[in-house]
Amino acid sequence: MRISELLAGERVSLSFEVFPPKKAESFDAILHTALEIAALQPSFMSITYGAGGSTDQFTRALAQNIQQRCGVPALAHLTCYGTGREQLHSQLAAMREAGIENILALRGDLPEGVGAGYAPPPGGFQYAAEMVREIKGFGGFCIGAACYPEGHVECPSPSLDRQRLKAKVDQGVDFLTTQMFFDNDLLYKFLYQIRELGVSVPIIPGIMPVTKGAQIVRICKLSGTYLPARFRAILDKYGNTPAAMQQAGIVYACEQIVDLLAGGIRAVHVYSMNKPAVAAAILANLRDVL
Repeated sequence: MRISELLAGERVSLSFEVFPPKKAESFDAILHTALEIAALQPSFMSITYGAGGSTDQFTRALAQNIQQRCGVPALAHLTCYGTGREQLHSQLAAMREAGIENILALRGDLPEGVGAGYAPPPGGFQYAAEMVREIKGFGGFCIGAACYPEGHVECPSPSLDRQRLKAKVDQGVDFLTTQMFFDNDLLYKFLYQIRELGVSVPIIPGIMPVTKGAQIVRICKLSGTYLPARFRAILDKYGNTPAAMQQAGIVYACEQIVDLLAGGIRAVHVYSMNKPAVAAAILANLRDVL
């Protein structure tokens, strides 16, 4: 099922994300984890993609297994870096053959050891909008892209970032998924701003249940994500107690999601970080409000 069709339905969408292994010997363990999350029957599942295409075959294999074995639509990530036009067409043909029809087109992170002066290969893509245009021309896929309620950390200004977002949508994006955020007011402000620009495709807020205090501080420093005082107090109180931090992180995420649903949001994506217990707890807490 295409995610654009799912989002047009009457049911609230709750989706989860998993990441593939870096090495073949870890594939079976990650597949088991992914299928455990898929068994919860989320609306769809998103499968990430290693820097420079390093997990291409694993991303595709996880997506195919999730769809065929659990009947859950899969959203396979693709990134610009390291991808030329011919390689992209080869990947799209392989996805089509595997029955995958949903793609999240991303610029992606630079591979380790590659500096900021990176240039794409001949026929490659510098920005996600360029790859979106190529996928749209190839045909047959529902295309998603990323957006950043607080602006991309590498972009000079939030307004320029929103203009670049509009360019992606103009090239054929069917829906957008946000980077994680911990203050819902930032999302509501962002939605107003991009609607004013004429961005009308569905927006799926991305929520991360924080289960490790030190990890989230590092991630937020890299991404520029704002941590409100209320959330910092949770980290200060429970950050060094793993079981308590996981429970508090799940509660905070659920409160965010309930507020979003009450505010009229119809789809939420959970960055579940390959943790079936976290995904199950989120779903159990929200079952009666979805």
